[in-house]
Amino acid sequence: MTDDALLTLADTWRDQIPITDAMALTPKRFEDHALYVQAALAPNVNVHGTAFAGSLYAIAALSGWGLVHLELGAAGLDGSIVIAEGQIAYQRPVQEDIVARCATDAAEVAEITERLRCDGRVRWPLTSRIEAAGREAVRFEGVYAVKLRA
Repeated sequence: MTDDALLTLADTWRDQIPITDAMALTPKRFEDHALYVQAALAPNVNVHGTAFAGSLYAIAALSGWGLVHLELGAAGLDGSIVIAEGQIAYQRPVQEDIVARCATDAAEVAEITERLRCDGRVRWPLTSRIEAAGREAVRFEGVYAVKLRA
């Protein structure tokens, strides 16, 4: 995936999901069907000096949204993406810049995009993770509803 796709994703977030700008959320890397996004701790800090739970939720959820957006683009598809379901587990505080990773694999992408081409809509379950000090701190299980645009 090219840097152009990441720049386009960053522009899409800034233009269509303005909170991403305030959170300083940036797509950093997309390779092997995994998207890494990063946000500075400072604009996402709580009264305890750790990452605000709402920011962690949004960052994890948007890493999945971004992954779907990039995978659709790579497949030559244009779809409307919404988070249909989301469940999060906060396992430990995050006291550093926030890095979320959402990943899938080639087989799942092929299956999902084929169903999308056939049915015009699909629900795509994905997991995003955020680590702190090298250990999993947050796990987000999301379902993204995708509908092809006409």
